[in-house]
Amino acid sequence: MTTDQIILFSLLGVIFGLLIWGKIRYDLIAFGALTVAVVIGVVPHNQAFEGFGHHATMIIALVLVVSRGLSNSGAIELIARYVVDAGRSLFMHISVMSAVAAALSALMNNVAALALLMPIDMQAASKAKRSPALSLMPLSFASILGGLITLIGTPPNIIIASFREQAMGEPFGMFDFTPVGLVTALVGVAFIALVGWRLIPVSSSARSAAETLFQIQEYVAEVRVGENSSVVGQLVKDLDASAEEADVVIVGLVRNGKRVPGRARRQQIRQGDLLVIEANADSIDAFVGALKLEYQGSENHGGIVGEDLSLIEVVVPENARIEGRTALSVKLMYRHGVTLLGVSRQGKAFRDRVRKLTIKAGDVLLLLGPSERLNDVAIWLGGLPLQARDLQVVQRNKAWIAVTSFALAISAATAGIIHLPEALALVCIIMVGFNIVPLREIYTSIEWPVIVLLGSMIPIGKALEASGGTALIASEIVNVSAQYGPYVVLTLLMIVTMTLSDVLNNTATTVIAAPIAIDIAHRLGVNPDPFLMAVAVAASCAFLTPIGHKNNTLIMGPGGYRFGDYWRMGIPLEIIVIMVSIPMIILVWPF
Repeated sequence: MTTDQIILFSLLGVIFGLLIWGKIRYDLIAFGALTVAVVIGVVPHNQAFEGFGHHATMIIALVLVVSRGLSNSGAIELIARYVVDAGRSLFMHISVMSAVAAALSALMNNVAALALLMPIDMQAASKAKRSPALSLMPLSFASILGGLITLIGTPPNIIIASFREQAMGEPFGMFDFTPVGLVTALVGVAFIALVGWRLIPVSSSARSAAETLFQIQEYVAEVRVGENSSVVGQLVKDLDASAEEADVVIVGLVRNGKRVPGRARRQQIRQGDLLVIEANADSIDAFVGALKLEYQGSENHGGIVGEDLSLIEVVVPENARIEGRTALSVKLMYRHGVTLLGVSRQGKAFRDRVRKLTIKAGDVLLLLGPSERLNDVAIWLGGLPLQARDLQVVQRNKAWIAVTSFALAISAATAGIIHLPEALALVCIIMVGFNIVPLREIYTSIEWPVIVLLGSMIPIGKALEASGGTALIASEIVNVSAQYGPYVVLTLLMIVTMTLSDVLNNTATTVIAAPIAIDIAHRLGVNPDPFLMAVAVAASCAFLTPIGHKNNTLIMGPGGYRFGDYWRMGIPLEIIVIMVSIPMIILVWPF
């Protein structure tokens, strides 16, 4: 190996290790690696930031804005609500919701499709008095499968199309992914609806409605003892009867900003103390009212007393503004007059103060504040409200504008009248012009960490290819499996890519695997298209862990899933994807 190859492989090894470790955000890892590569000299300084101007990067950003517009217009929501019926059997509900998720993911970013359907699915679960754990994982997996169907359904498809343009002079078109993606999605969704949901561990869904319907409703919260509270002077243990009546568990006491150690139950309650309780949202409110307690923040000037208050439950997706920060550090109360009342963290206990707790992806936050502000604050935090969307936010009278402009743009791009980036840019301009996507939402619609990741990894991937590193990896794969024919090589490439995508970001996996696929095809003297298609499918289909795909992270908290719950349905689904997609790839894109 050359010196450049050794440096780049070492750098990629560090990147992969840090991504698997998961303690540092992946965009910071990628940008830091790019900076190091430029300083060392393995990436030319005049190519350092080419990735940020790459058309694949622009397409992904534009697709996210268009997805927000389709959501804001209510066009997709109306369809989703029309097909949801809480009276259906669980099998029929999962079948319908999975089909809708897959169809929507073909037309918009699959993360946006899940974010749109997730509150609707949870409402249906609430009405049917069953755990959402039984339907959220099928919904997530179906939305991932739906992204395979078109160019704009998932970032790996966009990246693969750009690599094909570089290698062969012409990118994949909007519906070139459809024959393979549609068949794979249909078979995958059929498996999810018929068998897959039955493999979800009982521990994730066994709680009955009589106990507590959703695990996401159990929050650790803090409530304040005011001067008029009836509990002043009592011992903590004296509140057991009131707590039991309100279905609340008192788990601690905070005095002067610190948790009282030892036997808190024997402590005499004083004015200004904070009771640490565990309960669902309704029980917290009932307990506060019964004992004349106060919510955190109500003691401050300009706080939340006397306003029209509401509670909202918000799930924290990966890369939300509040992820990795505390309510105090984002100045939630100071800036917005909203209190972080409680936090639900599935499978993990915490002893930090609620307002000082570092929030993680998958947490569910219980926010208290003025009704008219809560939805805006939830969006500002980067969270996904689990309640129904506010009707004033959805502009259903503009749905025809959003749908018509999007359909015309896709048709024009497919016919070759205009390039896809320009077509999507025009749709964005129309949506902003008609205020379907307000100006303040343009930049919040874009997942900037993904953009930084892609912009940083593209120059590193190009450097690896220029140094001969991708050719070296390709030669090893070919040497191991070439004697068995290109079919086995194709399958091996797909398995390796899928395995990487289960532990890494699918965008990073695609950037590294795509040039390897092209090199393998050149070494075998065959058409690169089937190998590129295999990478596109494999990079998207990450079903074994909650970190392999954003959708899997998004459902972890609300579904009460543990890290090891995903593989039970994920392993057979990945096997089915390989068994179905390989023959379809060879049929549609022969060697």
